[in-house]
Amino acid sequence: MSYSTVIRGIKRLAANVALGVFLLALVLLACRLWPHPPLSEDRPLSSVYYDRHGTLMRLTLASDDRYRIWTPLDQISEQAVNGLLLHEDRWFYYSPGVNPFSLLRGFWRSYILGGRMQGGSTITMQLARMRWQLNTRTPSGKILQVLRALQLQLCYSRHDILEAYLNTAPYGRNIEGISAASLIYFNKVPKDLTLPEALTLAVLPQSPRYRLGANNAVVSDRLMQARNRLFRRWQDHYPTDPNQRALFRLPLALRQPEQMPYIAPHFIEQFRQQYPQYKRQDTRINTSLDARLQKLIERQVKAFIIRNERHGIHNAAVLLVDYRDMGIRALVGSADYYNRQIQGQVNGTNARRSPGSTLKPFIYALGMEQGVLHPATILKDVPSTFGSWAPENFDRRFLGPVSATDALNFSRNIPAVYVASQLRQPTFYKFLQLSGIGKLRSEKHYGLSLVLGGGELTMQEMAKLYALLANRGVLQPLQMQKTTPAFSPVRLLSEEASFMTLDILRQHRRPGDTLAQQPSTLPVYWKTGTSWGFRDAWSVGIFGPYVLVVWEGNFNSRGNNAFVGVDAAAPLFFNIIDSISASYPDLQEPKRPFPKKLRRVDVCLISGNLPTRWCQQKGKTWFIPGKSPIKVDTVYRPVRIDKQTGDVACPPYDPDKTRTEVFEFWPSDLANVFAQAGLPKRQPPVSHCKNDDAEVDGTPPQITSPLKNTTYTLRQSQQGRDEIAFTAMTNADSNIVYWFVDDIYLGNSASTSTLRWRPVSRGQYRVRAVDERGRASSRLIKVEIIN
Repeated sequence: MSYSTVIRGIKRLAANVALGVFLLALVLLACRLWPHPPLSEDRPLSSVYYDRHGTLMRLTLASDDRYRIWTPLDQISEQAVNGLLLHEDRWFYYSPGVNPFSLLRGFWRSYILGGRMQGGSTITMQLARMRWQLNTRTPSGKILQVLRALQLQLCYSRHDILEAYLNTAPYGRNIEGISAASLIYFNKVPKDLTLPEALTLAVLPQSPRYRLGANNAVVSDRLMQARNRLFRRWQDHYPTDPNQRALFRLPLALRQPEQMPYIAPHFIEQFRQQYPQYKRQDTRINTSLDARLQKLIERQVKAFIIRNERHGIHNAAVLLVDYRDMGIRALVGSADYYNRQIQGQVNGTNARRSPGSTLKPFIYALGMEQGVLHPATILKDVPSTFGSWAPENFDRRFLGPVSATDALNFSRNIPAVYVASQLRQPTFYKFLQLSGIGKLRSEKHYGLSLVLGGGELTMQEMAKLYALLANRGVLQPLQMQKTTPAFSPVRLLSEEASFMTLDILRQHRRPGDTLAQQPSTLPVYWKTGTSWGFRDAWSVGIFGPYVLVVWEGNFNSRGNNAFVGVDAAAPLFFNIIDSISASYPDLQEPKRPFPKKLRRVDVCLISGNLPTRWCQQKGKTWFIPGKSPIKVDTVYRPVRIDKQTGDVACPPYDPDKTRTEVFEFWPSDLANVFAQAGLPKRQPPVSHCKNDDAEVDGTPPQITSPLKNTTYTLRQSQQGRDEIAFTAMTNADSNIVYWFVDDIYLGNSASTSTLRWRPVSRGQYRVRAVDERGRASSRLIKVEIIN
């Protein structure tokens, strides 16, 4: 064979070898680049729940009853990673996934010398064993483990393999992965581990059962010795602060799973039902709950139950919502989650219960929204029938004439039913439907009994309703996550009606308050309720940025005469408010802009209408111009009396022989209530004049604008600048003119000034001017609106 032939053969061999190497590299590269499922796939994971400030609330078990949290490698302490590699696999970044020397050494010691079994496994081989559940105690199992390790090394990067090992390694009991171990044992995320803690976790996966003693809360000697041996090796490879040596002489305790926080169990259970996607995701769950507020309220509930057990009060539920973002800050579903006698694991905030009178504020809010009343409107609290139904008050008494403010705060049933009967668009039933109250029967089923708690709703629905008032009529859903998802708020009430309703509730004095007490610096807008048969006691309200709902009763609906809202629920309600105020002294009510359309007007308090010169007690009230109903007072009326006979004098009047006296003119039903209460009113004298009504002398206002029987044409494009002027001339004894359009009060003006009005639609209107002595005149006008 010639030299040239040999050279050509060598060249062909080299070319074939190079081609083979290239093809092998191409295959290896294709294996690496070919998409592979992530190593975290198909691993059931635990859920970690935190409150809004980052306090750990609960770590749940994965579906296979193990604690397992997947954490990216860059979020694990570098000391923990280096300690693991130093202890388990120093050649991890250089070996092909298998260390032949370690395997031979393990085989020699285990099978030739007959010593303690040693596997010689690398980190990649251990991951392969855990991933495919391999039995590596036999030679065949060990060979399969080697092949699987080569497969992992071929398909995944070392970064992915190391990350997967740290997240699946056993750390004792049913704890897998360094993140779960760090959180359970040391109450830390892996990135915050100290060197002693990191090295403890580095040696634990090698033999967790052997190195954890009978009392797992304290580190066993075997674990301590293994950790300290690793620390001696650590000092040979890494610069170490001398102070670290002192740390390794300190005792080290490991917290166990049963010692983990278990805060707000009802809240967490509802969260898991409401957001099932979190059961399948490795996600840190940041909730809206405030653990500090939760514990504070739980203490108040526990102390209250202990004090009142002798009255048969054994259970309560409390819900606290921040209406600024609608986040649930505290949820106490029962007085004791672990008490079977009270069915403690039932979430009382989601149970449907009769609300008693707690919904009355929304009846009055709708009444003010629809022009039925204003806060000072006088309502009749007298025996009344509505169709075939004759409701009664809780105390079976009647107060007679009562302002809307007092009717709501004293929780009078008759006025509330009357207001509800006047509602049209929407009715109270329709309003509850629009508010998202679920599982309501038909409107005919309830009738007006819905006003007094005939329906049922949950505490969470109740909180949403009161938050609607706090948010000036805007309905928003409750939130359980810290990050509020996008939603479209719905306006159900005007800002003005919401403001006036809250202003009424603010005047409701807390139990035990007297007029001599100073008002709280933090106003409380609140209402109580008691259901039929004394099954439920409620107290609901708003303070600072919170809506607080308190319920007391029995989950089996057993009644108890102690379940009265103002006597049972209100004390716990205010105990919680006082405790929160003391713990958060800087707590303030969020500032909100004043409703633009709202005005203050003088009224005669006895009638709730505009005062005349004879009104004996005046006050102020809120009203919405063009919407709130208000008239001129007719309760106080002047009567001319003949000085000699004492009878009603008939015109013309002789000033020397007559005098003027003011009487109260009440309808008969109210007069009867006064008489039954022992407070009879002075009976007005009977007039025998041709006109039976007592007359007021003088000339009524003379309307000079608008003109009588005139059509006013306004341009829509003027956007409010095209208005109708109201002016009138009055007697010398009158200085104020009250203006009405179709019995809707617009405002008042001095007798020499002008009031301007912008109609919103075309049509015929009756304009009426009333002076402060009650004299009135009116005229009809027509309005046309063009583009």
